[in-house]
Amino acid sequence: MCVASSIPELTHVLRPLPQDRNLGVTAITSLGDDVFLLRERGRQVEVYDARTFTLQRHITIPGLGSFPCGLAASIRYDCLYASDWHNSRIHRVDLSDSSTVKQWSVASHPAGLSVNKEHNVVVACGGADKLQEYTTHGTLVREISLQQVGVSWPCHAVQLSTGDYVVSRNTLPGAVIVVGVDGQVVCSYDQSQASNVGPMSGPTSLAVTKNDDILVADQCNNRILSLDSSLSSAYELVLPVDNAIQAPLGLFLDELRKRLYVGEFDGERRVLIFDNMQL
Repeated sequence: MCVASSIPELTHVLRPLPQDRNLGVTAITSLGDDVFLLRERGRQVEVYDARTFTLQRHITIPGLGSFPCGLAASIRYDCLYASDWHNSRIHRVDLSDSSTVKQWSVASHPAGLSVNKEHNVVVACGGADKLQEYTTHGTLVREISLQQVGVSWPCHAVQLSTGDYVVSRNTLPGAVIVVGVDGQVVCSYDQSQASNVGPMSGPTSLAVTKNDDILVADQCNNRILSLDSSLSSAYELVLPVDNAIQAPLGLFLDELRKRLYVGEFDGERRVLIFDNMQL
């Protein structure tokens, strides 16, 4: 599992700027020495230095809607993707020239984003109950319908090393499942098998380790869970933080730095940065 022999250390807290104190964190990602952050109703991406945690700049995304809830970065194409929930679009920002922004339409209400091993962007389309995979230029590669297996409102999807996709369902009660490229369920989290953890409530963002262990932002339960790749066991991460975590929505795992970023949608609306993650 992700954390085994030692407790992570809270090394830094990013607090909202005064004008953003009522805006929850919706998405976080990192590329190289940059950390990218989105907030609700924000049309700008905040960019922080991953070493000093100082705010470096803002990236304006023209036309980005009022609830951008997905963010992913591609090391191959040196670009940033942002999902546009209200306008059902993906915005692609060229990081070598942030004034260059491309956009394309996707299925209804895109939420979480991830980049897979083929360097394509995977979109969880909550309003259409499907996953879509696009090239960096917006060409549709694959579409997976989840309606046939009764899965509604997918919030985030990440491709595992097996080629299957782990998917969070932001509902009450919440669910995490693994589906194949054909949309059939490979396995699902049975909450009765992990009674010490109890039911999820509104799981949102996911992060996957190199061993396919899965971290889940269990938003309404104010915690981060760790599940194995078969979804047969789960436990709550021990994350030392004052005032507890409040409504985690943004989640990003930087394996190179052994660092976990957790963004709060409620409460103090902080970004909590934990180092010494044992992977």
